[in-house]
Amino acid sequence: QVQLVESGGGLVQAGGSLRLSCAASGRTTFNSYTMGWFRQAPEKEREFVAAISWSGGSTYYTDSVKGRFTISRNSAKNTVRLQMNSLKPEDTAIYYCTAGPISGPVGVDLAEWYDAWGQGTQVTVSS
Repeated sequence: QVQLVESGGGLVQAGGSLRLSCAASGRTTFNSYTMGWFRQAPEKEREFVAAISWSGGSTYYTDSVKGRFTISRNSAKNTVRLQMNSLKPEDTAIYYCTAGPISGPVGVDLAEWYDAWGQGTQVTVSS
């Protein structure tokens, strides 16, 4: 069973930076898995933030974070990171790491295509 554990959330002022990390375990290899981040703000639906292909060669972002967030992965260590810069109060949410056997760009922004989720880490951006 795949397990994902996030870390790195916290409280930061607007304009600041945070880096989220996710450690994956439970499989011999995650090289066939797309890794991603979703977030959920209070009283809102979970939304896609970013994803990265199994090779790390393709990355995907929702429009609101392009140019501010960067997703990366270390396949040897089964970790994925989300570097978040120029944070805004509207980035406040619980951030979830996710993994799924998605082979191409189709579906990377759809929560139902992923089959493993972390417990989430809180990110709070004050104005």
